Amino acid sequence: MMGLILAVMCGGGLGALTRHYVIAAVNDMTGSHFPYGTMVVNIAGSLIIGILMETMALKWQVSLETRAFLVTGFLGGFTTFSTFSFDVFKLVDTDQYLQALLYVLFSVGISFTVLFAAVQLVRRIFA
Repeated sequence: MMGLILAVMCGGGLGALTRHYVIAAVNDMTGSHFPYGTMVVNIAGSLIIGILMETMALKWQVSLETRAFLVTGFLGGFTTFSTFSFDVFKLVDTDQYLQALLYVLFSVGISFTVLFAAVQLVRRIFA
C-alpha cells in the first residue's frame, strides 16, 4: 500500500512540475492572452494516456505501482481540468465569448480526437 501511495505522490509531483514548465514555455512562445499552454498540456495528456493505457492493455504488463505512477500520478498532475475551467471563466468574465467557446471546443475536441487516434494507432501497431 505504501508503494502505491509513493508512486502516485512522486508521479503527481513530476507531472505538476512538467505541466508548470510546459505551460510557461508555451506562454513564452505565444503570449498569455489565450490559454494555449493549458490546451497543449491537456491535449498532450490525452495523447499520452491513450498510448499508455492501450499499450498496457495489449502488450506492456506493468505493476499496479507503475500504472499508478504513470497514469494517476504523472498524467493526473500533468493535465488540469481546474485550470481549464478557470481559463474559460476568465475569458467569459472579460467578455471574450468567442475565444471561450473556441477554447472549449478545441480543447475538448482535439483532446478526444488525439486520444481516440492514439488508441487506434496502438491497436494497429500491436495487432
